[in-house]
Amino acid sequence: MRLFTGIAIPDETRPLVEACVHPLQEEFPHLRWSLSEQWHVTLQFLGETDEAHYTCIVEQMRRVSATAAEIELLDPGFFARAGAFFIAVRLTSSLLTLHDRTAEGLKICGFEPEARAYNPHITLARRKGRSESPDFVKLQKRMRGQLAFESLTFAAKEFLLYQSTTGPAGARYEVRERFPLM
Repeated sequence: MRLFTGIAIPDETRPLVEACVHPLQEEFPHLRWSLSEQWHVTLQFLGETDEAHYTCIVEQMRRVSATAAEIELLDPGFFARAGAFFIAVRLTSSLLTLHDRTAEGLKICGFEPEARAYNPHITLARRKGRSESPDFVKLQKRMRGQLAFESLTFAAKEFLLYQSTTGPAGARYEVRERFPLM
């Protein structure tokens, strides 16, 4: 099974993001748009994992002690090489603490933290395939210098363990476990 930990976008926040994203979905239909109910901020990507590791992951994540993470949505951005369009998330001290504590717990299960700096974001769309996408290029030009939200914040009161299943239409995420924050 393919796993990662993350923070879901709450039901009361999702419509505000959808209002900004929906017109873009209509304007750029040849991108693979993420379903709004699957929007999340990834904490740790674990990849393919077996049952023995799963048990350890759940045990260690239950031990994570952290306060509710403050999530502030920022401007849209792109990972051009990966072909991803996202909303940036401010790296608040509470979010960084949660990220670091989950990484520490996962080390016990044999997972090494990523070497690159944590860059929290919510992926909204991806180009289809690996080749250049005219819609992706047009979207990059369209979004240059645009703000997504004036100030949209929420407090994450839990983090989740997701299982990712890939298919022709893209990845689907299933919540496997929930871990409360203080």
